[in-house]
Amino acid sequence: MKKYEIAALSKQELTDKLKELEERLADINFFRVIEQPQNPMVFRNSRRDIARMKNRLHQLVAAEAGLV
Repeated sequence: MKKYEIAALSKQELTDKLKELEERLADINFFRVIEQPQNPMVFRNSRRDIARMKNRLHQLVAAEAGLV
């Protein structure tokens, strides 16, 4: 996902999407053990998407608390 797509999501949508991506990454890692993936960039992109979402979620929580 792009930064602007993540910025447009609400807090609840971010949480749901984050759970979905973490489950997807776990599945990808499981299947990576069995056979080589056709596109190894999937791992990097998934981890980066998760990091972006966690960062945005933290920004929203900090803004609610008045820290930022």
